[in-house]
This record gives sequence, structure tokens and C-alpha cells, in this order.
Amino acid sequence: MAKDNKIYFTPGPSELYPTVATYMAEALDRKILTISHRSKAFQEIYAHATQGLKQLLNLPDNYQILFLSSATETWERILQNCVTSTSFHAVNGSFSKRFYEFSGELGLTGIKAEVPFGESFTANSLTIPAEVEAICLTHNETSSGASMPVSEINKVRAKHKDALIFVDAVSSLPFPEFDYSKIDSVFFSVQKCFGLPAGLGVWILNERCIEKAKAKAAKHSTGTYHTVDSMLSKAIVNQTPETPNVLNIFLLSKVVEDMNKIGAKVLRESTERKAKLIYDYLETSSNFEIFVQDETQRSKTTIVANTKLSPSEVNKTLAPFDMAVGSGYGNYKEKQIRIANFPAHSEVHVEKLVSTLKTQIG
Repeated sequence: MAKDNKIYFTPGPSELYPTVATYMAEALDRKILTISHRSKAFQEIYAHATQGLKQLLNLPDNYQILFLSSATETWERILQNCVTSTSFHAVNGSFSKRFYEFSGELGLTGIKAEVPFGESFTANSLTIPAEVEAICLTHNETSSGASMPVSEINKVRAKHKDALIFVDAVSSLPFPEFDYSKIDSVFFSVQKCFGLPAGLGVWILNERCIEKAKAKAAKHSTGTYHTVDSMLSKAIVNQTPETPNVLNIFLLSKVVEDMNKIGAKVLRESTERKAKLIYDYLETSSNFEIFVQDETQRSKTTIVANTKLSPSEVNKTLAPFDMAVGSGYGNYKEKQIRIANFPAHSEVHVEKLVSTLKTQIG
């Protein structure tokens, strides 16, 4: 098979972080793939990953970090562990809608507010019943490129102090600078902004979530090996209940270490600059049109454009220049392109992409 030199601007799986190949070689050399998840070596890897994430995200001490198989699994664990009756879901795309659907499939009552594809929410646009136990918001809807600003997420807490607030940041962390006093939980997958292979979800939750999970478990079944209590009992000794994705946890620990050397502030500033380059180009393009109309709700990490050309034609044009973008999602697969703007995409990469699109497509 020929070597693939493409830079993947796909929204996940996406371009690997530049140092991943080196750390893969290190993992093989150190036989990381064969160590026991009950060994001291694994405990050190787990601790390095969680400590690094706490530093990068500026997490308060009352937050715990749990490793799961994916963000999709996290939806289920949130509902199974932290909701006894009713959850509220702000639906603005395919993934937030699927989270909402999980509620009914688990025998719970899901209430939704829904806006058209390509739009997001403000705090004032949400009417949330007082009885809901969990408010599920999406910071960055990967399918549509619509984002709910952190400032608006913060305002939801001011109106709803008792409900637990869960934030899907699957395709945006570590870009958003969350105020963790305003939310109870956030989660992501590593194959997007962290530039790693798929197969690892990260669930960050505070003591309010943990107490709710304990209260529910005292009266109802909350699952089996991946209950909050089961996962926490192992997390406190830097382990997991099951044999986990040891390789990905190791890679995450190393990439997060690299990111901490750069600093979250620098990563955010770079993301802003790259997003501006892409959006500025799209505004003047004769073949693309920015999909999210409200500028305040445009994602900085997953940029979506309507296209006059099919995504396959766009990628055929980009192929000789060793680049690829993502197609639209679902019903928009042939009508849109999605451009990932993750830390693995350097400013040089983005400049090359924009320049190529300008000259080859217009």
C-alpha cells in the first residue's frame, strides 16, 4: 500500500497530532501494549494523563476524570447514572439529537428544545422546566458547525442552580475556556482536537454528579461495570474497572504533555487565527458559502460550508496537494464540506489549504 501523505482536515477521525508517531514507536519499544492494567506502570500512565488534563483544562480539585470507550458511551453513562426521571436536551444537530433519543431508549423522559440545523442557542432562547434533573448542552455540534458560546452556557447556570449541567465538547476541547463553577460535567473524544486514534472517551464530572449517581444507585440499577461508583473506585488508584485502551491513554498523556508545554492560551489564540483565515476565505469564495449565519455561533474548530461542488470533487482537486476535507453530515453529505481546525493542524497547514482552495477552486 502506498504511503499516505495527506493532511486530513476531516472532523474526526482527523489529522494525528505531529508527535503521535514518535509516541507510538515509544509505546512499542516500552511494550506499553502488553502491560497489565493493574500494574504500577499503567497506574503511572493513568496518573500522568489525568494530571496533565487537569493542568491543560484548569480543572478545579472537585472534578474527576474517567476513561470510557467513546463520547457516545458517555451519553448513556450520564443518563443511566445521573438521571432518575427527566433530562432536558438542547438539540441543534445530529449528535445532540441522538443524545436526546438515548433518554427515551433508556426509559427516561427526555424534553427537548430544537432549532434548525445550522443554528444554536442562547440562554434566553431556552425554556427549561423546573423539574428537569439534567440539562444537556452542546458546545460544538460537529454535524452542523454551530456552537453555543461559553458565555451563554454560563448564563444557563444562573437560571437553573439545582439541575446538573452536562456539556458536549467532543469536537472543541481544549479550545473553549469553560468556567467549571457554572457546569457540572464535560466530555470529549480523543480523535478530534487531541489528534489521536479513535477509541477513547473522556468524561469529566464534579461531586454533584457523583452524589446524584450514588443517590440513584441506592434505589435503582445504574448499570454494571461502568457505573460511576465502579469507575471512581478504580480511578482513585489510577485504574479502570475493565481492560482499557491502554495505548490511547498513554498517547493522550504524551500529547497533553506537549500541549501543556505550548499552553492552553497559545493553543486558543492559534485556533482563533486559523479559523479567521478559513472563514475569511469562505466569505469571498465563489463556490463555497458559510453555513452558520450567526457569526457568534460559528464553530472555531469545525467549520461548515455549503458547496456548489460535490465534496468528492473538492477532495479530488485537493488530492495532488496532499490534503482532504470532510463531507457534510447526514442529509447534507453531498451539499456541504466540513473543515476541521484542530491543534494538529498547524497555521502553515491552514494557510496551504486556504491558498490551494483559492487558486484551484475559487
